[in-house]
Amino acid sequence: MATAELKDNKESRNPEGGEFKDQVIYVGRVTKVVKGGKNFSFSALVVVGDGNGKVGFGLGKALEVPSAIKKGIESAKRNMIKVPLSPNGSLPHPVTGIFGSGSVLLKPAPEGTGIIAGAAVRAIMEAAGIHNVMTKSLGSSNPHNVVRATFEGLKDLMDPYTVLTNRGLDQAEV
Repeated sequence: MATAELKDNKESRNPEGGEFKDQVIYVGRVTKVVKGGKNFSFSALVVVGDGNGKVGFGLGKALEVPSAIKKGIESAKRNMIKVPLSPNGSLPHPVTGIFGSGSVLLKPAPEGTGIIAGAAVRAIMEAAGIHNVMTKSLGSSNPHNVVRATFEGLKDLMDPYTVLTNRGLDQAEV
């Protein structure tokens, strides 16, 4: 199957004024056996982000690959989260995301490190605008579980200023 040409970044318009970049992580062919033979359809796992801390993922299913990708993009735009970023384009603190049998370790990295990650996690980090991060996928290698575990980790990230206000401290005290 020609998934290499599908993995190119595409851009679409963000309602808030910016551009969304979408990237196809996985395209799967699904077969359903029925009385008259086999019915083929496709599922596409897609990540969408603005490169500035907003990222989402979606799953689309259709009889043709382009339709499945389009549905996945629409689903990803509806399920976006905001990720806190540090000034050097990294994460504020280390975190582990767990979903099912898959877990993903996300660690901040110094300036110039780049994105050290597998294919699925790399696509998410690029879409979110994270430039310096070290990751390790533990457990399941299924792209769906890896993506969901990565998003669970990103949801657990806390902005340092939010932590200070929750503890009742002023930024000037620290």
